[in-house]
Amino acid sequence: MEVFRRLPPPADRRPCALTIGNFDGVHRGHQVMLAALRARADELGLPACVLTFEPHPREFFAAQRAQAAPARILTERDKLDALARHRIDRVCIAHFNDSLAALPADRFISEMIVAGLQARYLLVGDDFRFGARRVGDFELLSASATAGGFELARMPSVCEGTDRISSSAVRAALASGDFDRVRTLLGRRYSISGHVIHGRQLGRDLGFPTLNLRIPFERPALSGIFVVEVEGLDGRALPGVANLGTRPAVERDGRPLLEVHLFDFDREVYGELVRVVFLAKLREETNFSGLDALRQQIGRDTQAARAFFEQNPESGAAPDRPV
Repeated sequence: MEVFRRLPPPADRRPCALTIGNFDGVHRGHQVMLAALRARADELGLPACVLTFEPHPREFFAAQRAQAAPARILTERDKLDALARHRIDRVCIAHFNDSLAALPADRFISEMIVAGLQARYLLVGDDFRFGARRVGDFELLSASATAGGFELARMPSVCEGTDRISSSAVRAALASGDFDRVRTLLGRRYSISGHVIHGRQLGRDLGFPTLNLRIPFERPALSGIFVVEVEGLDGRALPGVANLGTRPAVERDGRPLLEVHLFDFDREVYGELVRVVFLAKLREETNFSGLDALRQQIGRDTQAARAFFEQNPESGAAPDRPV
């Protein structure tokens, strides 16, 4: 899969079948859209292309208004991996800045969709809005399609029963620790991947060495203490307990970090790419009066996580749900 961190340069521009969105989560609603895009792209003999944005437009506007950024479900790495699994050929990551935020809707069509990406087919969601002040909608796209030389289609919302499958629904399920609901919405277990980085070695000093993964945004969609499995080491899923948060007991910088203590595992794996799969939530992140109290709580969390695996020996074995 080709990834452009802007529109493709002129030499790399070629007609495509296109969809546009943030795709945070790449949930089952997104997956239906990606499958439809892939099918029409194959019929037309075109590459399937996704235009997405970094930062998320809601993050951009939150920063402009000095508000808290919205929670994110996926890292960029995990979003790109998910798009690749759904057979997308090209991803263009447009930098969402003042200029793009102010771009009028008609120029978004002419400069981004037509000239920049050379769309011959455009598939959008039923709530898709674009352009300055979000004035662009399906009706404007429809009025511009013939002159722009692209076929236009709209994808209705995908529902689970009467509930719309959406990134907001995934965020709510993650925030509440309802991983059965998360798996229903995503069609897969929730995970975060990344390279193992060096930490402060505090976990080792406390008797619970950890693998540390950097979280590359301010507000992950979940926080707390979790039962997890780690994939990518020793050719098998390894059980453990994880803390995802800002570690108020030992840090004051407020930067989120994912720390994983693997059971009966004590070798250095710095630089390794791993995937942390979340299975259950044990509790919220808490401050402590001292390191002894923290050590005792980590011990209790480890015991609780071991008990989870004893009671659920097939916890990670069920296949992910197909679209």
